[in-house]
Amino acid sequence: MTTYKDAGVNIENTDLLVKDISKLSKSTNRNGNFDEIGGFGGLFDLKKCGFKDPLLVSGTDGIGTKILLGIETDILDGLGHDLVGMCLNDILCHGAEPLFFLDYYASSRIDKNSFLKIMKSITEACKINNCSLIGGETAEMPGLYKKDDFDFAGFCVGAVERKKILPKKNEIEEDDLLYGIKSSGFHSNGYSLIRKVLKDKNIDLNKKTEFRSSYETNAAALMAPTTLYFPFLKKILEKNLVNGISHITGGGVIGNAPRMLSENLSAWIDKKFICNEEIFQWFQNLANITDEEMLKTFNCGLGLIMTISKNNYKEFEQLIKDESLDIFEIGKIEVNKLSRCTIS
Repeated sequence: MTTYKDAGVNIENTDLLVKDISKLSKSTNRNGNFDEIGGFGGLFDLKKCGFKDPLLVSGTDGIGTKILLGIETDILDGLGHDLVGMCLNDILCHGAEPLFFLDYYASSRIDKNSFLKIMKSITEACKINNCSLIGGETAEMPGLYKKDDFDFAGFCVGAVERKKILPKKNEIEEDDLLYGIKSSGFHSNGYSLIRKVLKDKNIDLNKKTEFRSSYETNAAALMAPTTLYFPFLKKILEKNLVNGISHITGGGVIGNAPRMLSENLSAWIDKKFICNEEIFQWFQNLANITDEEMLKTFNCGLGLIMTISKNNYKEFEQLIKDESLDIFEIGKIEVNKLSRCTIS
């Protein structure tokens, strides 16, 4: 008699993993949690969160081919931070407080150790953002994935009071200030190009970094987890000081900085804040690619960019000082002439 297990799908093992995930998810509980993982859907009680006139903000993303570099280097511990960061940093651009998160994980054969490493990382990232992991899906699909390959995606929902929704395009004006927050490296974008260059140049990933870094090896530096920005901006958002936020992801600085602006405005960024981390300089020299290609592919050291009204400048600067936040002025808003984003 032929069984599903004969085809490479072990439902019993997958069901057992749900119990492990349930233990992890409980550690992310926040106001609004309604039920345990294991149902057909994730339930959440918005009324318990204290919003008066909320808009829900949703986001979904993956981390692309950074997964393949993670498999190759066996560095999986930060992939959950990447996944949560790519989703939650996006909804943050609308001023949203994260509420809950779900994941989808698929592979040829689920390896328990690898799977739990990733789920623990997702859990840690959710806790940092006060976001509840309320559900997900796990699938074994032999034939669609190679033996050791897997993929996963994230889905998040947040909420923002209607009067605080970002960007406030009508309030952003010429000469308003741009501020940046550093990235922790490449985050989760451009890894198809990164992997191609590493292969073409025969880079030893286990070798000590050829650039100044807090990480010991090339592999560890290239796999640095995505920065989670909600903790940086929580108090700033509560004070209603920001008019626009751009998450610098696929499309790089040039593609993402203008997304918070109306068509008649552009972002000017001082070039001294671009690629001043040595890992970007190292990669650009290694790959022999132009400044323009770097700017439209990578975050170049700026993970998040926001705009502040001139009227809020003093209060904003004081809050940065009081909270010891590593946020710094990088440029200003200009009237759009030739480009939506200028680096000079």
